[in-house]
Amino acid sequence: MGKKNWIEFDNQEKKSEETAKVDTFNKRSKINISKQKKGKKGKTITLIRGLGTDDEILLKELLKKIKVFCGTGGTLIDRNIQLQGDMVSKSIEFLRKEGFHNL
Repeated sequence: MGKKNWIEFDNQEKKSEETAKVDTFNKRSKINISKQKKGKKGKTITLIRGLGTDDEILLKELLKKIKVFCGTGGTLIDRNIQLQGDMVSKSIEFLRKEGFHNL
């Protein structure tokens, strides 16, 4: 049986260059982490603002990582991350591990 329909792709180098371009947060920007109850029927949320990027895909990847680390649910609204519950200390710990130091 021959490999008539076999196609080899050599775009691995291009893919790594693209991820290097996309994986850029402004890690020196001032990040604001606060706890809120207003407007959520008395439920506490943790709000993370000022992550220093407008790339929604990158923010969604960070949201997924922080939700797994904190063990809670969350969402992305207007380039701000909202986590369910009082996760201020855990989110600070996670962001410091990721290289964000201006908290």
